Amino acid sequence: MNVHEYQGKEILRRYGVATPRGIPCFTVAEADAAARELGGKVWVVKAQIHAGGRGKGGGVKVAKSLDEVHRHAEAILGMTLVTHQTGPEGRLVKRLLVEEGADIRKELYVGMVVDRVSQRVTLIASSEGGMEIEEVAAHTPEKIHKVAIDPVAGLTDAEADAVARKIGVPEPSVAEARRFMQGLYRAFVECDASLAEINPLILTGDGRILALDAKLNFDSNALFRHPDIVAMRDLDEEDPAEVEASKYDLSYISLNGNIGCLVNGAGLAMATMDVIKLFGAEPANFLDVGGGATTEKVTEAFKLMLKNPAVKGILVNIFGGIMRCDTIAEGVIAAAKEVKLSVPLVVRMKGTNEDQGKKMLRESGLPIISADNMADAAQKIVAAVAGK
Repeated sequence: MNVHEYQGKEILRRYGVATPRGIPCFTVAEADAAARELGGKVWVVKAQIHAGGRGKGGGVKVAKSLDEVHRHAEAILGMTLVTHQTGPEGRLVKRLLVEEGADIRKELYVGMVVDRVSQRVTLIASSEGGMEIEEVAAHTPEKIHKVAIDPVAGLTDAEADAVARKIGVPEPSVAEARRFMQGLYRAFVECDASLAEINPLILTGDGRILALDAKLNFDSNALFRHPDIVAMRDLDEEDPAEVEASKYDLSYISLNGNIGCLVNGAGLAMATMDVIKLFGAEPANFLDVGGGATTEKVTEAFKLMLKNPAVKGILVNIFGGIMRCDTIAEGVIAAAKEVKLSVPLVVRMKGTNEDQGKKMLRESGLPIISADNMADAAQKIVAAVAGK
């Protein structure tokens, strides 16, 4: 789960991570009022969407008067903001953050991720703030510094101080940088984050360390522990089909192809998509119904896939281990009848109650194409969609 910049900063402030003062706004009038409340002579008007690269796309503007705040808010609110992370379709801006201007002396980068190899939260820092960290890694890897953090000791003073000095924090500000990084680590761990990225982290003219931007992602499997973070979810920023899928505990991701896939198990789902591509077609979605799928879940999965007008055929690929093939067959039959299925359907199932499941499909009276293995199933659905 992702949150907006202003929400991420709200969370970070609870852990002593310093940020500029800012106020979220949903209307131009609120932006005007926010600038007056913040005071000062310089403000930054920022689009709030779940994507990076907002500045390059025209979604971050500096204002040096209240009139400029008003004009920028009018221009940004309601715009379709296109960045390298939104795709060509862009995102509609419905929220703003009006923030006080900052006296930027130096831009730095600090982030935290879970390193699967070391199985530890890892601090990543660089003197090259404001740039994409992937670009820094590709062209100047020596400017990236990492610390795999001991989960018992946490981020130690010595580790934080060493990183601060390596990325160019001057000695009088090292202690503040240490507090910043240790607060970020506590927020990451206690909130079950999967990513925390501060880009840029700035050193101000008077030596303060501030998070000028903040990107936080959270482990969805741990959200039951954080109702306050769940309350920050912005459904407008998510694919409506994926939101609908989450209501039925379905793992669904929209893709750009025309063959819908219904599979049990993430690994099998990935393999199914690969084999569809191998035979010259493209999957329309990733859809994992899980190991405990019910007839209702399978029916909802079919409805979800068929809401996509690009879907011209469906491939059901089931390995019946925990999941029984007869249960899937029952769901497939019920779904096909309820949605009045009008596209080709290929079903391949192996495992528990396989024969019973296949018998149910044969006797259903529905035009279901049966397949014996993954390659056979992929070839048949690709041919059916092509009208061969």
